Parts: sequence; structure tokens; C-alpha cells
Amino acid sequence: MTNQDRTLRCVVTGGTAGIGLMTARGLASRGASVLLIGRDVERGQAACAAINEHCGEPRATFEPGDLSDLRQVRAVSRAIAARWPCVDVLVNNAGAMFGTRQQTEQGLEMTFALNHLSYFTLSLLLLPMLRSAPAGSRIVNVASEAHKAGRLDFEDLQSVRRYSGWRAYCASKLANLLFTQELARRLDPAAVTVNAVHPGFVATDIGIRHRLLPPFLWRVATRFALSPERGARTSIHVACAPELSQRHGEYFIRERPASMASAAKDSQGARMLWDESLRLAELAWPI
Repeated sequence: MTNQDRTLRCVVTGGTAGIGLMTARGLASRGASVLLIGRDVERGQAACAAINEHCGEPRATFEPGDLSDLRQVRAVSRAIAARWPCVDVLVNNAGAMFGTRQQTEQGLEMTFALNHLSYFTLSLLLLPMLRSAPAGSRIVNVASEAHKAGRLDFEDLQSVRRYSGWRAYCASKLANLLFTQELARRLDPAAVTVNAVHPGFVATDIGIRHRLLPPFLWRVATRFALSPERGARTSIHVACAPELSQRHGEYFIRERPASMASAAKDSQGARMLWDESLRLAELAWPI
């Protein structure tokens, strides 16, 4: 994966397991240098070793960071800037489901913080590096068809009044698509494109990692699910397919453009979410 005789630089959040790991491996297999972001150092080093063995050369490196913590998101962005002069591809993949309501160090509800605000904050912090890519760059936001069951309550975005793990997850996936739409309206696609993908229902540990479902129910639910390798295909395709170089603000399923729920096209809701996310992340626009 080169451009003008230059190895492309790709960042994959949540890249140490599941869909993220297979996305990172797929990009590395195409010749890219890939930086995996994750919380667990041991897991991250093992993931890089597996990718490098698969590729037969060192293409993957690891940067630790808990992206539910906005201070660590900022630290990760600084570490990336110290490592590379530009970023060609950012795959916002990190995410989780939480059976009980949890709060981050900043007092934010965990699902909202990790699944949406980390995408928002890291993307904006890396925009100068993305704009510096010589031949244009791409942001890929991993969303979900679960967005169609999502609803954003702007009077209770942090789910203080009531909490359901599934409802919070669906709302966060709707937020991914609203963010993708709003960011697309604000970016020049000649410099940076942004699109969202649905990987499919994939057999990972997302449903049991934080006790959303009992393990036996999750095993039954994932019996006919896609493999993580299959689930990563659309992210990889949108990240590097030459014919998608100017596609912008779209949603892809099975490597093809797909329709999204009407709520994901709500321009007023997208602007409200954008403004609130700027406030929570303590960022200013334009960047």
C-alpha cells in the first residue's frame, strides 16, 4: 500500500483484537505502516508481533492509550505527531458495550465517550496531520446498523436519568453517522475524506467484555456471525480502494454504499452533536 513510492501511514484504534486487529493486518498486508492504538500493552505488543510475522517484515507498531479518557486521546495524538509527519488513514474502530452505566475520568458516560467522543476528538486532533498527507487522506468511522435503533436525547446525552447498555450503544452508533455527516460537510474531500462503515454482525467479545449479555447467550447469538477477518473487509476497502478516493460522507456495508436511517441525516441534530462534542472535548473549530 504505497502512494508515489511512499509507504502509507495508517492509524487503527482498537487495533489489538477483533475487527480492529484484522483491519490493521489487512492494511499492513497491503504494504502500509500501521499504528495500533489500545489500552493493553501486552495485548498490543502481541498483536503487532502477529501482524509482523504474517507480513514477514515489521509493519505494525503499538501506542498505548485508553480512548475513553480524553486526556489520553490527546496524549495519543501527540505521540502520533512525534512519530510521523503525516497520517494517510485513520480508522476509528475502538468501541464497546457496557451492561451497567460507567463513567470516565471526565465524568462522561463510558459508551458515549469511547464509541463517539474518541472518534470525534482524535479525528479533529489529527486533522493537521491528515491534511499533510501528500495525496489526500481518509477517515473511516466504524459504525453499525444498530444506529437504526438509536436515539439521541440532547437533554440526557450522558444517560444519567436512565441507562440501558443496548440503548446507549445504538445511540453511540447513530452519533458515529451524524459525526461523519457533519465532518464531511466541513472538510474538503480533495484533502481529507470521511466515510462510515458497518462491519456486519461479527463474532468478537464485544457483547460479553463488559457484561452486556451472559456468555452463553452471546455464544448462541454469535453462532452464525461473521469472522473478524470478514468483518474487517469493508473498513479496509473504504480505507484504500483507489476508486473511493473522492467518496465522502457516505455509509458502506459489504464494501458497497448503503442507505442510513433518516435520523442519521438530521443536519440539525448533527450540528447540535458537533457543538456539544466540541464543548466536551474542549476543542475549537476550525482547526
